[in-house]
Amino acid sequence: MAHQRFRRYNTKDIYAGQALDNDLAMAVRAGNRIWLRGQTGLDLDGNFIGVGDAAAQAENAMHCVQVLLEEAGSELSHIVKTTIYLTDQADREAVYGVVGRWLKGVFPCQTGLIVAGLAKPEMLMEIDIEAVIPDDEA
Repeated sequence: MAHQRFRRYNTKDIYAGQALDNDLAMAVRAGNRIWLRGQTGLDLDGNFIGVGDAAAQAENAMHCVQVLLEEAGSELSHIVKTTIYLTDQADREAVYGVVGRWLKGVFPCQTGLIVAGLAKPEMLMEIDIEAVIPDDEA
């Protein structure tokens, strides 16, 4: 199976005012492995959810994760690795609480980082997801 790319887009459509012109996809499936673009407060229609509220951004991000995984033929239980980026350590408990609720019983490996900033100033968090569909479900 060739790589499948879901929800293709160009950065110039999302980051107006920046001199970007990158062709990307929100999800890529290669065999039984799936990678998602980092999910934030941006919903799948390009609207920003949760300005000033890291937990609301995390809730939106996890909703988008679920939708994108399903479109790629996967589900939340297939997540094997998450990386969470926060711009303020004070938001850790709120964001991790949301993610933990969505991934209850999944037990992925997880890395958390505090960073100086993300792609847009209103972004307080971002989550990177990797998933593997079990061989007997692929």
